[in-house]
Amino acid sequence: MAEFFAKETIKSLRKLRQLKPDLFKGFMDWDQMVFKDGALSAKIKELMAVTAAHVTQCPWCIEDHVKRAIKHGATDEEIAEAVFVAMALRAGGAFSHSSVAMAVSDEQRKAAAEAHSREGHSD
Repeated sequence: MAEFFAKETIKSLRKLRQLKPDLFKGFMDWDQMVFKDGALSAKIKELMAVTAAHVTQCPWCIEDHVKRAIKHGATDEEIAEAVFVAMALRAGGAFSHSSVAMAVSDEQRKAAAEAHSREGHSD
C-alpha cells in the first residue's frame, strides 16, 4: 500500500483525472471559482481553508492553502491565527462532546444504583 503522507502519493490523482477527466476538470474549475474574490476576498477564503485543512488534518491541503494564502498576501501572523482557530475548534469539539461522556456516566451510575436497590442492598 502506498504511504499515505508521502509526497509521491498525491501524484496518484493523475489516475483519477485519466479515469474521469470531465468530473476532474469540473471539480478543479469549481474549486477555482470558489476561491475567487467575492463577498470575501481570496486571501480570507484561503485563510479559512488553512483553518479547515488543519481541522480535517489534510497535509496536502495545509501545504496548498498556506502557499495560496501567501500568494494572496497573507502574513505569517494571519496564518498562525488561522491555525489557532483550527486548534480551538478541535478542542471545542472535544469540550462540547464531554457532555455526552458525563451524561452516559450519570445514566450508568443511576441504572447501577437502581439495580442495586432492586436487589435489596442498602449499602
